[in-house]
Amino acid sequence: MEDAEKGAQQHPDSVPELGEDAVTSVNPSPPPSTLTEEERQELQEELFKVEDEIQTLSQVLAAKERQLADIKRKLGITPLNELKQNITKTWQEVTTSTAYRRTSETLSQAGMKATTAFSTMGSAISRKLEDVRNAPTFKSFEEKVETLKTKMTPVASTSNVSDQDDGSATTESLLNQPEEPPTQEGPMH
Repeated sequence: MEDAEKGAQQHPDSVPELGEDAVTSVNPSPPPSTLTEEERQELQEELFKVEDEIQTLSQVLAAKERQLADIKRKLGITPLNELKQNITKTWQEVTTSTAYRRTSETLSQAGMKATTAFSTMGSAISRKLEDVRNAPTFKSFEEKVETLKTKMTPVASTSNVSDQDDGSATTESLLNQPEEPPTQEGPMH
């Protein structure tokens, strides 16, 4: 009795787990003195009957689980297949949910707006660079660089004409070539 009291004091909030024998989880108590021998006998019989029913139900459940496993095996349903089906079903439920659709629509709209913004920004940068290139200050700078290149390029001697005509283009001839306008490539898909 003393050990039972210690166990109850150590785990005062212990609740029997599902399937745990209820008789063993309750502190033993002396039989109530108000029960007659006949009532006690009836309760004892009811106890055995309930325990027997529990045992029978456990056996039926185990048999049904075996039957289920056998049917699944015959159908070729494996635990992996079941997992795949569950994942597919869950994904389908998620993608058809209102929250998912709203989020998807919002992200799609944000993506389109970002694409438009980047395209507009790229066009603006291209126009700005073209404006800078056509600005008088840049043209003046370009002319000064060209003049500097001309002054820095060594002058070929007239007596050594065969050295000059080696088929390579001079810096001056490259600079004086007409410029082709830059081509703009379409977006890549």
